[in-house]
Amino acid sequence: MESDFHRLLGTPRPGGVLVVSDHASNRVPDDIDLGIDPALLDLHIGIDIGVAAIAERMVGDGALGGTAAWLGNVSRLVCDYNRKHDVPGMMPEISDGHAIPGNVLTPEQRQARVARFFDPYHAGLAALLHETPPALILSLHSFTPALSTSDEPRPWQVGVLYNQDERAARIAIPWLEAQGFVVGDQEPYSGKLLNASMNRHAEPNGLAYLSIEIRQDLIGDASGQAEWADVMTRLCAEVVARLPQGR
Repeated sequence: MESDFHRLLGTPRPGGVLVVSDHASNRVPDDIDLGIDPALLDLHIGIDIGVAAIAERMVGDGALGGTAAWLGNVSRLVCDYNRKHDVPGMMPEISDGHAIPGNVLTPEQRQARVARFFDPYHAGLAALLHETPPALILSLHSFTPALSTSDEPRPWQVGVLYNQDERAARIAIPWLEAQGFVVGDQEPYSGKLLNASMNRHAEPNGLAYLSIEIRQDLIGDASGQAEWADVMTRLCAEVVARLPQGR
């Protein structure tokens, strides 16, 4: 199923796993002109590199039954779904030092984008979670090997983020470390600060979630995506099997 604002892969099932990836696409609708070099859409400011392919593989291979995926279907530069409602960064006028002139909007134009993308994306996800509550939400993102403002590399291969609900994170971190990965606990940034979609859909509803950041250079090609799809499938199975009941 595909719409202007989302893609739904697989068939969600109660007690299954739902992969949620807010930044899975770099699509810009034909009637929106961001006024930028299209090459920027292939960078991190336009898309979380690799995550859509991982979600597609997790759903398609059927290794973890009941896995479905809810994916954003526009670039984060058009509308960033992983933001609090109507904050400036939802449609950034500057991103990573690049001006985005097509995001200099009137209040009316801004609200039109909210109504077209942000509101139906989150309303649809909320309805899906209510109708078929999963055992686990996998919130899937990727991050850059280094900040554009720094030459210092980010050493973590994968990060685990969380806010108040740490149930899944406390299972995932030692499991990933046992697989030999360099794991960031609240790295490359803290889920206490940047966790908007899960704060909206999971935390207040008692739904267990695992917020994962994978370094994008590891998942930029098909082999890396296949490897990490397998890792995420095995990780989700482990977390679901060991999740404590309640909060």
